[in-house]
Amino acid sequence: MISATVIADSIHNDNRLTTVQVCFHRFILPHVLTHRAFSRNGRSDRAVPTEKLIEEVLTDPAIPISWGSNKPGMQAGKKLGKKISERCKEEWRFASEDATYRAVDLLNKGVHKEVVNRLLDPFLWQHMLISSTEWDNFFEQRISPLAQPETKALASAIKKAIRESKPKRLGFNEWHTPYVTAKEEPDVEIRKMVSVARCARVSYKPFDSKKKDIAKDLELYNKLRDAKPPHWSPFEHVATPSLFAPRGNFTGWEQERGLLS
Repeated sequence: MISATVIADSIHNDNRLTTVQVCFHRFILPHVLTHRAFSRNGRSDRAVPTEKLIEEVLTDPAIPISWGSNKPGMQAGKKLGKKISERCKEEWRFASEDATYRAVDLLNKGVHKEVVNRLLDPFLWQHMLISSTEWDNFFEQRISPLAQPETKALASAIKKAIRESKPKRLGFNEWHTPYVTAKEEPDVEIRKMVSVARCARVSYKPFDSKKKDIAKDLELYNKLRDAKPPHWSPFEHVATPSLFAPRGNFTGWEQERGLLS
């Protein structure tokens, strides 16, 4: 289901940095990727075993939330009636089941999951972590009668989550560290590394707060940093207030990626 949860919310002067964990229909992923002010890490269908994705598609496929009538242009016409909409939903489920059969056939032929899993994309939920200091354009563009219904629902959920969150005020040399607090890890350098690793874990599944293991987090951090080439994107969610022009995409904040890369 479409959801949005604030993971970390920080403010310095008037510059608010918010990190949100979201879930949405994977078929609207291009709409999210269009917004370059965002730092993002999402679940990768190159990372998740095909068997796991097949189970998800069979038990909880991502189904359109609205069935609009066909007409010229990018926006659908008026919604179809209840009876025909139910039939459309049934056809979508049939298509999702057929995709799983084809995926199994390819998997049995020895094809790697980075290819096989593409067949399942239209029916998957996308888990993603998004950090940004600039949300207004996203809300203006996506909470609009012109937006696709699933995209509008996602943007509305994010806006509601941010509106209901109270940001923590940070000073210079204090850090925005999603998924880890100073209470859990007092050492700021370790806390930054743990946060990077936990942000990166969304490539397989969102971080599970019930399964904390700082040693494994530090091991993953080292793998991300030392890879050839390094995996820098998770380092963007960790940031500190800055007076200087940012090297990244945040206003008033210096990202850990900019300090290391």
